[in-house]
Amino acid sequence: MFRIVKVLVAVVAIIGLVSVVLANILGQVRVFYSMGRDRLLPPAFCRLRGAAQVPAVATVVTGLGASALAGVFPLGLLGELVSIGTLLAFVMVCVGVMILRRIAPDARRPFRTPWVPVVPLMGVVCCSVMMFSLPADTWIRLGVWTGLGLVVYFAYGIRHSKLREPQGITDPV
Repeated sequence: MFRIVKVLVAVVAIIGLVSVVLANILGQVRVFYSMGRDRLLPPAFCRLRGAAQVPAVATVVTGLGASALAGVFPLGLLGELVSIGTLLAFVMVCVGVMILRRIAPDARRPFRTPWVPVVPLMGVVCCSVMMFSLPADTWIRLGVWTGLGLVVYFAYGIRHSKLREPQGITDPV
């Protein structure tokens, strides 16, 4: 009986993992698309193709990158990297909400966060506690990954970003 339960749990875990991986890949495609639209990546990342208007370059790059990572690194390590990256993104969003409420209190917002700064502070604390529960080598990998992102930003994004344009003047991609 114990063996059947063990196999059932493994099957359910694999099915759950597949759905999480697909959601992360789709999310990353949208991030690359948005970065291309904001000119933090080359414009090819935001060009839409076909009748379905799919960001093909962003999709192919994300798929190839995910395949390469899955082929090289163990599943547990990839899970830790996804966890720390997602938690760091949540921390940055919570901090960003508090900063934007202070520097742009009257800005138009399609949705609002209740009880600022209580809810964002709780988000920062909860996500930080979970991040600190991850192994030290995961933090080193996060540092390396963040460093690679900064290299891309300073080598390409900073010169091409839409933020460098004067207000109201935009050049379509």
